[in-house]
Amino acid sequence: MKIALLAGDGIGPEILREAVRVLDVLRSEGLGVETEEALVGGAAYDASGDPLPKATLDLAKSSDAVLFGAVGGPQYDTLPRDKRPEKAILGLRHECDFFANLRPANVFPELADASTLKAEVVSGLDIMIVRELTGDIYFGKPRGISGPKGDRVGFNTMHYTEPQIRRILHTGFKTARARGKRLCSVDKMNVLETSQLWRDIAEEIAPEYSDVALSHMLVDNCAMQLVRNPRQFDVIVTGNLFGDILSDEASMLTGSIGMLPSASLDARGKGLYEPIHGSAPDIAGRGLANPLAMILSMAMMFRYTFGRIDIAARIEKAVRAALAAGLRTADIAVKGIKPCATAEMGTAVAKAL
Repeated sequence: MKIALLAGDGIGPEILREAVRVLDVLRSEGLGVETEEALVGGAAYDASGDPLPKATLDLAKSSDAVLFGAVGGPQYDTLPRDKRPEKAILGLRHECDFFANLRPANVFPELADASTLKAEVVSGLDIMIVRELTGDIYFGKPRGISGPKGDRVGFNTMHYTEPQIRRILHTGFKTARARGKRLCSVDKMNVLETSQLWRDIAEEIAPEYSDVALSHMLVDNCAMQLVRNPRQFDVIVTGNLFGDILSDEASMLTGSIGMLPSASLDARGKGLYEPIHGSAPDIAGRGLANPLAMILSMAMMFRYTFGRIDIAARIEKAVRAALAAGLRTADIAVKGIKPCATAEMGTAVAKAL
């Protein structure tokens, strides 16, 4: 197993370090894993003037999986758009065709009280959001800003092809089939032609999965339902823009965005695995970051790319053990509990493993 380690910026190096600590426990047991590091995002721009250098892209393409920290920071916000750190993750998704993003939102029993919603609303929550990653308004053309100052126009194009929609819907149906057999397709078909096409194709595909119950929901209603009654959902499948927003909203149901892992997969199961929380530059280098989303992303890597469900389950069990022992980073600590440091949480998970 060859894994590319791309730490990136902000808290990225800190949280990836703890994931590697857990990985080292498995290596000490004889698991054959090869890792190689490379620069990405702002760190790569600082070193080479490119947020996604050719060497980094080549490493990602030649590896079986990518563990990705986070990119970005306020010091890069004035750079040309093609030089900003975020261009790296978009470039990796596009160049490696990581089209299917899986974002689970699970509430650990130990953290039911950490959510901003009542415990009885989120207790036992287990949602999977399947988000399309390589189409939609993020990649559609034309795009840009034109016109003289005082009369400028900004424009982006929401664009989806039928093959793009079909393959992510198939991923959604297959994911639902392996879980609770309920798939909710989220769109905005009442005003968007791309969404009308999306819904039409979903209905065309549905007979191939007669064991899966398909429902549809408009994205604004879905956003409301996620905080009103989140346990009504099993699997949600949606486009790039809507998925970006809904998955971040769902993260707060779990108590903290620092708890949510993700997997971005190609058609063969190769994947890029990353926490969804971003680089958090305000706490970088202070030992305050929560490494659990990064560690749980690694568990997803073993489950989806390497097919080692046993290892994935062990890592997840070790995370629960650390939480059951009372350890809490600042983002999930309740009043009266002293937060632990990033390295302390990582050590606890590695020890539990």
